[in-house]
Amino acid sequence: MAISVLVLSERIAGEHPEATFELLGKGSKLAKQLGGELAVAVAGTDYPVQELGGADVILELAGLEAGAYAAPIWEAGVAAAIAASSPRVVLMSTGTVGLDLGGSLATRFGGQLASYVIDLDVDGEEILATAQLYGGKMLAEVALDSFICFATVIPGSFPADDGRSTGSPRVERIEVGEKPKAVAMAIREPETGGVDITAAPMLVSVGRGIGSSDNLELVQELADALKVPLSASRPVIDSGWLPKPHQVGKSGKKVKPSIYLSFGISGAPEHLEGMRNAEMIIACNTDPGAPIFEVAHFGTTVDLFDLVPELTERFGG
Repeated sequence: MAISVLVLSERIAGEHPEATFELLGKGSKLAKQLGGELAVAVAGTDYPVQELGGADVILELAGLEAGAYAAPIWEAGVAAAIAASSPRVVLMSTGTVGLDLGGSLATRFGGQLASYVIDLDVDGEEILATAQLYGGKMLAEVALDSFICFATVIPGSFPADDGRSTGSPRVERIEVGEKPKAVAMAIREPETGGVDITAAPMLVSVGRGIGSSDNLELVQELADALKVPLSASRPVIDSGWLPKPHQVGKSGKKVKPSIYLSFGISGAPEHLEGMRNAEMIIACNTDPGAPIFEVAHFGTTVDLFDLVPELTERFGG
C-alpha cells in the first residue's frame, strides 16, 4: 500500500511534541480517506519507536541530529523522505520547523501550501484546508489539488490523544545524502526564572490591552491575591514588560490549567494554540469581536481597569 500522508515530527529537544501526535491523529484519518498509509519522518535513529504507533511507517532520517536543528540540513532530510515515499499530503506544525521548511519544500516539489491550518478533509480528488487569516478573525477554505500538498497546522487544532497508539509501525531508514554546509551550534533554553506556568492549576494572563508596563502591577496584585503565576501573550513579552518564561503561545509555552483568566488578550492564533485546552477559559476584553471569545467558556466586555480591582478586593480580603 502506498503512503498517502507524511507527518514531520519536530523532535528537537529529545521528546516528540504534542503537535506530532495531533498531526498523527489527523493524518491517520486523512490516509484512510485517501486509501493509503500514514508515515512519520523522524530525525535520527535514537527515539522511542513505541511512541509513534499511530503511524503505519516510520521514516528514519539517518544523518540528521534531533538535537541540532539547522533549516538547510533538515530541508535536505525531509526532501529525501518525500522523494522516497511520494505522499499526497505532507503535514507539519506551524512551529519553527514548519515555518522554516513549508514554503521551500512546496516550491522544491512544485506543490501547493496552506499555512495556519486548523482543519483538513478530503473531497474527491481535492484536499480541503481551513486556514486562519488576519490573526484568526477570518477563516478561508482552500482546495488543494496538486499532486502533492503541504499544510502547516496550528498546534492545538486536533486532539493529541487521537495520535497516541501502541501499534507496531514498520521502520524504514532514509539515507540523507549530501547535505548543505550548515552547522547547528547549540539549542539554548530560556531561563525559567523560578516560574513554571505549565504546572500552575490556575493562571492570570494579560495582553496588549493592559496598555503599558506601569499597569502590570494592577493585574499582578490579582495574581498575588489568587496565589497563582502571572502569564502573558507575546506582545507583552516582546515589549519587555515580563520575562520570556511567562509567555503563553506558539513561541512560548503550552498550558492547560483548570482556570485561565485573561485580561486584554485579543486571541491571536499563536496565543490560542497555547491555552485553548484549559478546562475553563474566562476572558475580559472590551472588543466583543475578539477571537478569544470563540474559545472562552465565559467572557465579559467590561473594562479590565474596572474589573481587576474589584476581583482583587474580593479575593484578597
